[in-house]
Amino acid sequence: MKSFKTFTVLAATALLALGVLVSGCGNKADTATSGQVTVTVGATPVPHEEILNEIKPLLAKEGVNLKIVEFTDYVKPNLSLNDKEIDANFYQHTPYLDKFNAERGTNLKAVAKIHIEPMGIYSHKIKDLKALPTGAKVSIPNDPTNGGRSLLLLQSAGLLTLKNGGSVTSTVGDIAQNPKHLQFVELDAAQVPRSIDDVTIAVINTNFAMPAGLNPLKDALFLEPKDSPYANILVVRAGDEKRPEIQKLVKALQSPTVKTFIQNKYKGAILPSF
Repeated sequence: MKSFKTFTVLAATALLALGVLVSGCGNKADTATSGQVTVTVGATPVPHEEILNEIKPLLAKEGVNLKIVEFTDYVKPNLSLNDKEIDANFYQHTPYLDKFNAERGTNLKAVAKIHIEPMGIYSHKIKDLKALPTGAKVSIPNDPTNGGRSLLLLQSAGLLTLKNGGSVTSTVGDIAQNPKHLQFVELDAAQVPRSIDDVTIAVINTNFAMPAGLNPLKDALFLEPKDSPYANILVVRAGDEKRPEIQKLVKALQSPTVKTFIQNKYKGAILPSF
């Protein structure tokens, strides 16, 4: 009797083990046949992360699981991409990327233009640039290219003149004429909106202006023209441009769905560039 019970227990245990083994194999087979590939993209919150969230369903239909990693600065997304911590990033424009590659020795490539975010001049103290007082404090981004871009914008607004007309690499040291004796406060781009109460005017990138409650079309005292060359791009490591999942990502980001989303959500404050 005892041996029969022992046999029964052993048989049940064997069947249970077989069931678990078969179940495990089934799960692996499902994963293998599902064809799902995960692509990790680094992005700043607005509008980049919002746009990426919009294409998750499109990519899922193509067998791509999109994972988004949020960044709030302009350096870490490129470093993370170079270090293979992420597969792509979406937050910058070509002049910034070119300068970053040159200075850091990285080999990152733009694979698609997605949208344009006009840079603007904002203030909580004046309602017209004509009222800008002499000696006013002006906060601008301190990162490569965006600092020069902000100075070019101030030049377009008639507030200063840069040597030789200026360029995206211009610095405060390249100011040739400063008739209002403006005082410049150079900050990390993400910190510029927070400085708006401590300065007279602030030059802010749209992706940081909008989370701070600033509407470029309504609140900017002066806005970069719509034909700005600073289109925001999808960036990958050199050699990854033709990866199937990256190509699917590009197709989704340049789809009619994204164009309609940008037009409807941002009402002209952000413009499609494809």
